Amino acid sequence: MSKRLLKIQSILFLGFLTGCGLFGGDEDQDEFAGLSTEQQFYERALDQLEGQNFRGAIATYQALESRFPFGRFAEQAQIEIVFAYYRNGDTEAARAAADRFIRLHPESENIDYAYYMKGLSSFVDQSGFFSRFMPIDHTKRDPGRAQESFNDFAQLLALYPDSPYSADARARMVYLRNNLAAYEIHVARYYLDRRAYIAAQRRAQYVVENFQGTPAVADGIAIMVETYLRMGLNDLADTSLALLQENYPDHNTIDGNGDFLIQSEITDPSLLYTVSFGLLGANAVDPPLAPTQRPITSGSQQIINSQVEPEESGRSWLSIITLGILN
Repeated sequence: MSKRLLKIQSILFLGFLTGCGLFGGDEDQDEFAGLSTEQQFYERALDQLEGQNFRGAIATYQALESRFPFGRFAEQAQIEIVFAYYRNGDTEAARAAADRFIRLHPESENIDYAYYMKGLSSFVDQSGFFSRFMPIDHTKRDPGRAQESFNDFAQLLALYPDSPYSADARARMVYLRNNLAAYEIHVARYYLDRRAYIAAQRRAQYVVENFQGTPAVADGIAIMVETYLRMGLNDLADTSLALLQENYPDHNTIDGNGDFLIQSEITDPSLLYTVSFGLLGANAVDPPLAPTQRPITSGSQQIINSQVEPEESGRSWLSIITLGILN
């Protein structure tokens, strides 16, 4: 009875190993059974691609390249797998495949497509599953991927301005540039809300100087006006306001009389407001436009002056003659 039980256990164990592929199961061979030539592999991958079986197409393209690395379909498989990765949602693999194609085939007629797909892979939002169903302001997200995509498209236009993909790349660059400028405005407002006026002014000025033609420029000038007013730099505030009134007279910070509407409440959430998710406490203050008094000298100079020993007063002649020995 024990020998029979041992045989059954051995059979089951061998079946388990075979199912796990530890004995070199021919699962991969069955997947490509009947495919012997390079053209057959390529046609199979193309059928899978057209049938939107992108995962299967990726596996077939990889098998084609591993079996026929120098075949006549190898280069075409390497560029088409970029599209397969992209449509499968694996944008990082798509970028890597595009980079690899650019390195291996710099003189290929499809090189412009590789640059385009590289930029398009970064253009796709990677905010996750819930972003499909929840409204998300993408201009508030990390601009790293947007900047990466913008640079890739810019490289395509610089190297291949007559490419059939240039028009689409240029339109996407306009969209990305607007988003990058809007992100800088969000950061500037973040600093403004926390009364970091110099940081807010620098961010706003960066938008005005580097993102001309974007809708965010008007907001940048308005933030510059407010930060100058907050810091008491009225001359600079007047100059920026004149620029805003001349170029953007309908901006929401300018009233019907052309006067600037300064932000009266600045978000400054207290600890109680934060931990209670806005149920308790307050998150608004009304800071002054500028300090009413300013020190005559800088803080560092005041520290230096405070360290100077004060002159002694009221010393008698006897103390002075005897160098302080006698009073």
